[in-house]
Amino acid sequence: MQFIQGIGALILTLAVFSAFSLKCPKGDEAMGGLANAAIASFLVEAIFQYILGDFAGVPLFAAIGGAAGSLGGTASAILVSFAMGTDPVFAVAGGLACSQFGILPGFLAAYAMHFALRIVKKIPAGLDVIAGALLSATGFYLIAHVTSPGVTAVIATVGGAITEATHQSPLLMGFVLGGIMKIVCTSPLSSMALTAMLGLTGLPMGIACTACFGGAFSNAVLFHRLHLGGEGSTLAVILEPLTQADIITRHPIPIYASSFLGGSLSGIAAVTLGIVCDAPGTASTIPGLLAPFAFNDPARVILAMGIALLCGLAGGWIASMLFKPWAARVPAAVPGK
Repeated sequence: MQFIQGIGALILTLAVFSAFSLKCPKGDEAMGGLANAAIASFLVEAIFQYILGDFAGVPLFAAIGGAAGSLGGTASAILVSFAMGTDPVFAVAGGLACSQFGILPGFLAAYAMHFALRIVKKIPAGLDVIAGALLSATGFYLIAHVTSPGVTAVIATVGGAITEATHQSPLLMGFVLGGIMKIVCTSPLSSMALTAMLGLTGLPMGIACTACFGGAFSNAVLFHRLHLGGEGSTLAVILEPLTQADIITRHPIPIYASSFLGGSLSGIAAVTLGIVCDAPGTASTIPGLLAPFAFNDPARVILAMGIALLCGLAGGWIASMLFKPWAARVPAAVPGK
């Protein structure tokens, strides 16, 4: 039951994000800001701290990465506010107040306060900046403080699913965990944020890294064959899925199906070759490719990632065939997107 509840919670979370992007005012803009925040904080942390710092042994990069990763809430609050058009002074004031919170509470605070701060327009010029900064700092902090426990509970539920999968047979764990983590990697929730908050290490983290790398090619095949986005979207979804969050939240079913297929098959490859990783927060395409080299024999990592790439291509091709009739209903790509 714990496993089923965890899977259900994950699916519900993905559905909520998709509905938010499609139906809520400025939902697309907010999702784009959240994606940028994950890149600015967790991607920098993964590459600088775990790869260039811990693996390459450069203390400066380790310090930079640790500093960036510790301010996910601030990055989220500021960049979501910027994306929605909030006054920059108000955005920074609110973001600084979210420094002790995670990326999702910062996102919720920025979204809610964007609309609440409209009241500042009624304040006389000269006082509006001061009043807006004070109101932003207070409002952002209170919203993040109130929502943080609920976000933590959701993450704990998803973490329970991962823990339950770990207790199963290794191959089943690779299949289920690989599919789950690649879906999360593709979704606005961010697998880097999730694995960092859960502190995953060892074989589960190795599965997540391998699945995120292999599954990226599943999404690329699907984007290409179903004509999702513009010319650069296929390459962009390989390098960093969060940059294509607006497309993904509009077409979640085929993309998440492709992600699950590629991630599941890649996860089995990771288990078969015993790929481990003790660097939480590296579950993304490029960090997922590089981080395992710090904890495994390089030849074994190269073999695993090569197999994962082939698994990803196969998963994307299968998904594109299944959803080929659906492709005719996809809106034409916007030039430059």
